[in-house]
Amino acid sequence: MTSNDKIKLSQNIAVIAGIFCSVVALLLLLNFWQISKADPIKSKAMEVLVERLKDDPNNDGLKAEIRNFDLLARKAYFNSQWQIQTGAVLLILGAIVLAFALRVYYSAKAKIEVPDTVLENEITSRILAQKGIIIAGAAVFILAFAASFASVNYLDKYNIEVAVAENEQQPVDEGIQVIDVGSAKTDSAQAVTSVDSASPVGSTDSLKTEVAPAAVVLSAQNIKSNHNSFRGPFGQGVSYQKNIPTQWDGATGTNIAWKTAIPKHGYNSPVIWGDKIYISGSDNQSREVYCFDRATGKPLWTGKADNIQGSPANPPKVTADTGLSAPTLATDGNHVYAIFATGDVIAFDMNGTRVWVRNLGVPDNHYGHSSSLIVWDNKLFIQYDTNRGGKVLALNTATGETAWEKTRSSKISWASPVLAQVDGKYQLILTADPIVAGYDIKTGEELWQIKCMMGEVGPSVGFADGIVIAANEYAKMVAIDVKTKAILWEADEYLPEASSPLAYNGLVVIATSYGILACYDLKIGEKYWEHDVGKTLYSSPAYADGKIFMMDNDGVMRVYEFGKEMKLISENKLGEKAGTTPAFANGKIYIRGDKNLYCIGN
Repeated sequence: MTSNDKIKLSQNIAVIAGIFCSVVALLLLLNFWQISKADPIKSKAMEVLVERLKDDPNNDGLKAEIRNFDLLARKAYFNSQWQIQTGAVLLILGAIVLAFALRVYYSAKAKIEVPDTVLENEITSRILAQKGIIIAGAAVFILAFAASFASVNYLDKYNIEVAVAENEQQPVDEGIQVIDVGSAKTDSAQAVTSVDSASPVGSTDSLKTEVAPAAVVLSAQNIKSNHNSFRGPFGQGVSYQKNIPTQWDGATGTNIAWKTAIPKHGYNSPVIWGDKIYISGSDNQSREVYCFDRATGKPLWTGKADNIQGSPANPPKVTADTGLSAPTLATDGNHVYAIFATGDVIAFDMNGTRVWVRNLGVPDNHYGHSSSLIVWDNKLFIQYDTNRGGKVLALNTATGETAWEKTRSSKISWASPVLAQVDGKYQLILTADPIVAGYDIKTGEELWQIKCMMGEVGPSVGFADGIVIAANEYAKMVAIDVKTKAILWEADEYLPEASSPLAYNGLVVIATSYGILACYDLKIGEKYWEHDVGKTLYSSPAYADGKIFMMDNDGVMRVYEFGKEMKLISENKLGEKAGTTPAFANGKIYIRGDKNLYCIGN
């Protein structure tokens, strides 16, 4: 590069850097002007609310409104701080580039041979040009300093304590609404008052008082004793319950303990903790969570997912076979968690009091969101793979705040996360196009990934004995050794569209949408048997009490002996359509039909 080239290049860079710095400084000043004209703290509405609260200090509705103002103030503050910090960094970088470019410019100019005759007006022009550059640079920095000092930390002026009690908890994450219901503690229980949160099925009551049990510490043992997520403990499709019935008939009532009408439609499966069973339902008007008594089927309460900041005014378009409430709920014995196709995530306590709620953004999904929830280690895990890209996140179960969030190199999917214990530690395993991957549950760090999937992935993975089974229609079925990251075998004869593989005790069972149930060897992929049922299979095969339970979309459940030979034990008609996966507890089967919730067993 010649000296003239260096002069031209450095001059252009200096001009661009100067313009850039000026624009950034101007934007900072405009930011200050905008904030000064619309101070988010000095709100007439806030002043009115505070005055009203002074007259009525026990009004929980006023407290909730004040919290919302507090959230807006904090959002405005953190946004302005981010803009100031980002602007300052950009100004520094721009100034460095400007100084470097000027240094190169003058250095290159100095190396050019000075002509024998220099006219006086040329010298004057050079001096003026140098002064102009210096003045322009000084103006840039003056603008920057003015913008920095003019910016105000409005949070220092804001004291929400005059409006709410000192012990009221304020969420940090944007978009989270935490409901403080007040408490009166005793040695054994805590009285909880629900404000505008949930009411029993068929009731219009919005205020009730319940007694909350002592906090549950989630463990592998109490998860296995319940059925707390999609496909049971850890999402693996294996139940540890015994004495499960194998014969019933919904039409005649044979071996039907009870059935209860479900207020709103949904494709999620039941989850169970202790003596309570939970499902959700929705339509274009509302989204709801239902709690029933597990022994009698009596409706206990309904929780409404409404008044959620960021939730769309109109629900997104979804297909009829997905709907707005396809994801199965999760519970940890303290709270029950639900997510809907609107992107709304909500937590209730076991008595129906709303604890927190937030909107993750409406998922860009041409069928509707259907990834189910799973909970462990005080975190609620959400697979959020949409047309905008892949993502998995963990929310704090107590507050709804984001514990961690991980962007994934994957496309849209409808699969659900599965928890797997590897070398004594649990990891989250997800499948989508094109990867199957494991994530650290504490940090979200991707531990491993295998590129082996394709298409619109709906089935979740199966897991047993350190082997992950991932499969999808028009792709293939793959067995992955988690420890070695090696693919043990592949198959493509029978592949599921929606049904998730069942892996347990050396076997793999898969169900195709066109009605084939097939069994393979877990380690080598040898096919042992197949059964053509001739019906659509969207439900996932489930293991319980030495048997396979497989529901078809017409509501007929087939029970097989779990083994290397195909032995059909029974075919049982529910009496209505059903494509969901069953739940098991205390010698009973719980099945969600198209209109009713059933308890099977005497």
